[in-house]
Amino acid sequence: MIDRSALDRIVQAGGFISARAGSAPEANSIPVPKHNADLAMEAAACIGCGACAAACPNGSAMLFTSAKVSHLALLPQGDPERESRVLKMVQVMDAEGFGNCTNTYECEAVCPAEISASFIAKLNREYARARFRRSMGE
Repeated sequence: MIDRSALDRIVQAGGFISARAGSAPEANSIPVPKHNADLAMEAAACIGCGACAAACPNGSAMLFTSAKVSHLALLPQGDPERESRVLKMVQVMDAEGFGNCTNTYECEAVCPAEISASFIAKLNREYARARFRRSMGE
């Protein structure tokens, strides 16, 4: 049995869109570049099993968190809460005691959904962007 409650708290911190979206819109009403849609779907394939954190020598949950942050950051629906999402999710990840990524790629090797470790770089860019924008008062 695996205790996934720490991963659940990371998602509760911002792994969703809080706007009332109503029913599903017509698929072509919000244009999304194919590259972004493909990457978002790849990231959204994360099942939250925790294998990445378990395999990481640092106990890092960055692959999991990066998948959750990236799939919404790549889509227009996730843009309004982009900065607050990444800041809150990283804050909770740190508070839960997960380690930092040192690029051993153990997470990528054991991921059953084959999530790429390149999403960790996306998480770092999103976090740096959000911190910069917050420091500038935007």
